[in-house]
Amino acid sequence: MVLKKLISAILILSSLSMMSQTVYDFKVLDRKGGEVSLASYKGKVLLIVNTATRCGFTPQYEELEALYKNYKEQGLEILDFPCNQFGQQAPGTEEEIHSFCQLNYGTEFPQFKKIDVNGENAAPLFTYLKAQKGFEGFDLNNKIGALLDDMLSKDDPNYKQNPDIKWNFTKFLIDQQGNVVARFEPTAPMADVEAQVKELLK
Repeated sequence: MVLKKLISAILILSSLSMMSQTVYDFKVLDRKGGEVSLASYKGKVLLIVNTATRCGFTPQYEELEALYKNYKEQGLEILDFPCNQFGQQAPGTEEEIHSFCQLNYGTEFPQFKKIDVNGENAAPLFTYLKAQKGFEGFDLNNKIGALLDDMLSKDDPNYKQNPDIKWNFTKFLIDQQGNVVARFEPTAPMADVEAQVKELLK
């Protein structure tokens, strides 16, 4: 009984601690392995994305780059975190991934070290992001969204209740104070992302 109460207290304290955090409390590794404090992005609107180069959603790189070019001067930064956890769709080294994105989509926004976003080796940043904004649901009118829903439902009928990242190109929008204000699943139209970016940049 005492042990259960102690564990409960630890979980509550951990949850409260996470609630008081912002993204500025985290450090990540750039694609060359150098440490980057997200506090260096204070005052910026951030869009944090887990990506893959061999995914049905990979063409979103083009839309992301267009968004970056349109709003960078107004204070938008897009932070790209390659992840190979979904269908092994982000193979290759960081340099190979970077070259692919530049050659095929002309990307200029920062790309970081390949990471896990779920599981015991999940990057602390993404553990935090998921705790702030849970799964928003796929657009079932989107062909890939319907396929993903069918696949994930067969594996876990209650998958929607789990805040884990479901697939590549999940996006988290962060305001100028480092707070997570929105989560966009990969089927969300980029127009919806852009509308909220514009609202924060006003």
